[in-house]
Amino acid sequence: MSKFTLHEVKTKKEAKQFLKVPIKIYTGYKNWIRPLDDDINKIFDPERNLLFKEGEAIRWILYDEQGEAVGRIAAFYNRKVASENEQPTGGCGFFECINDQEAANTLFDAAKAWLISKGMEAMDGSINFGDRDQWWGVLVDGFTSPVYGMNYNHFYYKDLFEGYGFQNYFNQYSYRRDFNPTTIPENVVEKARRINENPDYQIRHIRKNELNEVARNFRNIYNKAWANFSGVAEMSQEQADTLVKTMKPIIDERLIYFAYYKGEPIGFFIMIPDINGAIKHLGGKFGLWHKLKFMYHLKIRKSCNIVLGLIFAVVPEHQGKGVESALIDCFKVDINSRPTHYKHLELAWIGDFNPLMMRMLESHVCAYRYKTHVTFRYLFDREKEFKRAPKVSKSRKMEEQIANK
Repeated sequence: MSKFTLHEVKTKKEAKQFLKVPIKIYTGYKNWIRPLDDDINKIFDPERNLLFKEGEAIRWILYDEQGEAVGRIAAFYNRKVASENEQPTGGCGFFECINDQEAANTLFDAAKAWLISKGMEAMDGSINFGDRDQWWGVLVDGFTSPVYGMNYNHFYYKDLFEGYGFQNYFNQYSYRRDFNPTTIPENVVEKARRINENPDYQIRHIRKNELNEVARNFRNIYNKAWANFSGVAEMSQEQADTLVKTMKPIIDERLIYFAYYKGEPIGFFIMIPDINGAIKHLGGKFGLWHKLKFMYHLKIRKSCNIVLGLIFAVVPEHQGKGVESALIDCFKVDINSRPTHYKHLELAWIGDFNPLMMRMLESHVCAYRYKTHVTFRYLFDREKEFKRAPKVSKSRKMEEQIANK
């Protein structure tokens, strides 16, 4: 008989308890930053998470014999996302657990049984019921404080997943470099010089009074640049507008650069301050007082001294011409011209299935790999052959560009 009891989250009180489970598990660990409660709650709110239109989610809390909460897990699936895999695949996430394999197995068994009942044949973990850029992967190397939206967990979580039978589906790397970008390779500088001497090209940072234009340009470039990659959906204008609106309070205009050719936007390098530097002071809450406290740490105390490189893109017809280098060089010149409180530039969530982006960061940005998260996969049919995530598909033009660099 198990010494643990599993309880499904059904009420608002139980949902609050679900949020509190990690507090005890990470007591004394200064690198853990409690996420905002609402960031987690909206994942499980059908009114705010569009994945519920073709899917479901469930949560459990695990109690020991003394009635203490010692773990939690969520399971979820979306029919469209599941069908994109060789076998229908759901997910488990928001996993927290004491260092006890029996406890972990109890949580994983619940997620597995529920997903099987929904027609799934595999589960990934620990992942998000939403976009990959948040709450995705098990941290296995680089146990420093997380940036906003990135998972932080104990070192033994890897053993708990592998002890159950999960296998490494893909690695997600975080890259970092000193913020002051003085060490840009000479070949990058030379490529940038050629672009800067061509009057048809213009590279500059944005201005806050042009955010509506930024949203339009971002969408157009994103949809063109990422069309070469399989599994990437086009972005609607509504999504682009919402993204820019969400970012507006924290935008530093000198962290967002666009490239133009004959006045038309052709590329961007978008960065924002890592707001976890302020969130760590809020205890998961974001009421009026907490919002004021957040802005105090962001604008006055300048507690957010890490910059996140969100996304880098150039439209296909201008790839390989030096526009990428010109964007990086413009950022270097701009930052070197003024004092700043920023210390590091971090570029998170680079999958090992995307060697092109890894090479770009290492050779152009001169960033080094300093964290690794793993997306684990568990096939319910234990006799079925396990396959790691396939490399991203690239156009012939992109392959030629890689070969010529």
